[in-house]
Order: sequence, then structure tokens, then C-alpha cells
Amino acid sequence: MKPSYVFESPDGGETVYRRELGTNRRELHHVSDRKLELQSEVARTQLWHNIRQASKNDPALAEMLNQVETYYRLKHQSWGGQD
Repeated sequence: MKPSYVFESPDGGETVYRRELGTNRRELHHVSDRKLELQSEVARTQLWHNIRQASKNDPALAEMLNQVETYYRLKHQSWGGQD
């Protein structure tokens, strides 16, 4: 006989867990694309924070960040002089 499962979501369907009926052990069943994108964005934000922190003690990294900032400002400069 196949086990019966209970499906639970603590966040309105963004993540769905399943557990076998009568047990407390649950396993991840599904993560929404929206939640995965958010997790990826948070990880990338943390990475950029770490890069900025590391650049304080790494002149080469600081120079690369300077170049990226300069490139961004030049590329996205509006005619009115505002970003």
C-alpha cells in the first residue's frame, strides 16, 4: 500500500512540504519560481556586500569596483545629469 501524505505550506504556497501521514518528519516538495528568484536576489545582494567589504583591503578589487561604477554612471547618465 502506498503511503498517504499531508502537504503543508507555511508561506501560502511559496514552499510546499510533504510528510507521511502520522509522522513529524517532513521533506521539501516544491519551491515556487518566485521564491527561488527572491532567494537568488538575496544571495547576489549578499555577494555584492561581501565584495564591497573585501575591496576595503584589496586595492585591485577596489579599482575594479571603481571601474564598474564609472561605467555604470556613464552608461546610465541622463541628459539632466541625474542617475
